[in-house]
Amino acid sequence: MGGIDKVFAPLGGKPILARVIDTFQKCKLVDQIVVVVNAKNIEKCRKLVAEERWSKVSDICAGGRRRQDSVAAGLKLLNCQWVVIHDGARPLVTKDLIERGLEAAKETGAAIAAVPVTDTIKIADGNRIVHQTPPRQNLWAVQTPQVFRFDIIARAYEQTKGEVTDDASLVEKLGYKVKLYMGSYDNIKITNPDDLALAEALQKHGK
Repeated sequence: MGGIDKVFAPLGGKPILARVIDTFQKCKLVDQIVVVVNAKNIEKCRKLVAEERWSKVSDICAGGRRRQDSVAAGLKLLNCQWVVIHDGARPLVTKDLIERGLEAAKETGAAIAAVPVTDTIKIADGNRIVHQTPPRQNLWAVQTPQVFRFDIIARAYEQTKGEVTDDASLVEKLGYKVKLYMGSYDNIKITNPDDLALAEALQKHGK
């Protein structure tokens, strides 16, 4: 992203992070928001929260070296029955996605947004030699929000070992069942300038 923290990159005239927090602020099922950002952006985030007057933002804290360290830091500041974990770089999240996630999580205590994979996936070794082609109908691309009963995700993070890029995988390791619920192909994650251009187009199309 050219040296810019992607969550502060502008999207339709507002920082990506602002669009995410706006959506959670407007969701009636959300009572408390904890924002986890890079330590160097703490003051910048505080200024943004003050300007936008988000009443549900209770805390802003510094993240860690790994994604899981950042989530763990945020969890320590929550007092709730259910927690919705969302990537700040997914600005096109909707209230509907959040609400459906909370509803789906009632079944097993854990639910994650995901979409069916549309491309054929190949499993290859380190030399890029194909070893397997898994059935596409069984493959889902995982997104956020990821919703958990608080005691389940807190226990998962207390017992975590090794590095993970997905909260649900920690819960799975404890033996809990994780429910997939239908996400959105528009719910993209911003990782490079091309993604930002696509998000701009999707946002305009969605108006």
